[in-house]
Amino acid sequence: MAQPFTLQFQVTSQEHQMLLREFLLQKNISRKALTDIKADGELLVNGKSENVQYMLQSGDNITVQFPLETGSEQMKGEAIPLEILYEDAYLLAVNKPAGISTIPSRQHPSGTLANAIVHYYEQIGHSGAVHFVTRLDLDTSGIVLITKHRHTHHLFSLAQQEQTIVKKYLALVQGTPVASEGRIDQPIARTSDSIIKREVRADGQMASTIYQTVATFPYHQQIVSLMQLHLLTGRTHQIRVHMAWLGHPLLGDSLYGGDCTALQRQALHCRFLQFQHPITGETITLEAPLPEDLQALLPDTSEKMHD
Repeated sequence: MAQPFTLQFQVTSQEHQMLLREFLLQKNISRKALTDIKADGELLVNGKSENVQYMLQSGDNITVQFPLETGSEQMKGEAIPLEILYEDAYLLAVNKPAGISTIPSRQHPSGTLANAIVHYYEQIGHSGAVHFVTRLDLDTSGIVLITKHRHTHHLFSLAQQEQTIVKKYLALVQGTPVASEGRIDQPIARTSDSIIKREVRADGQMASTIYQTVATFPYHQQIVSLMQLHLLTGRTHQIRVHMAWLGHPLLGDSLYGGDCTALQRQALHCRFLQFQHPITGETITLEAPLPEDLQALLPDTSEKMHD
């Protein structure tokens, strides 16, 4: 039987005589969550049910029981294999292959990563919805982070605002940037003639990408560079748009002018993710090596990217 998500705290001397409501807000429990807890959850102080007007005493033990979450009835589980990189009671991280959408859409209503996770939740007896912290395009591979509860997703939203989540990608691009490393600060907006394609445009949302050239080598009568990219913002198609703007589109990226001779998907992989665990405070570092289709494009003499 599924168990509700709970958190426990102990009141310190600095929090003595603080109202329970203010204490919980200080612990980043949102006002909406407090409303939901009042309706279908429970607040316990030293094992006794209390309301948010309770005045805390130093040493009090607080238990917050959130309402039991249920998944969407429209989201059906599908037995799609998952490569799990990390899992605990709060989080799940997987290595998404290229060619699978993160969430259902009109073009891809099923067979998505979300469908696979719903099925996995059914297998392990978890009743919650699928809460994506990070997402990847259909043809981008690599690390995707999911939370198992609405509250932990809320905590990650706060962390993203503070830019404390570190995401690094590897990409194969055409040519070699003049500067071997640098930072691109260019706003991105949707093009006027497409609902999918983006472009650098003055009235767009500001986007920042740090890039570094890892290796350069000849391939199919052209020069190709292996790049490491660190996202400081999370705009749609950010790396693809920024590298095309720089004059070095990703291999296989037909939408932004990339050469598709050797690859039929953009050569982009999320290889590194680091964050502070929202519940335990532990620093979590996750890595996913380049998949075989991108490894195959590297010359035999080049160091294979596993670290």
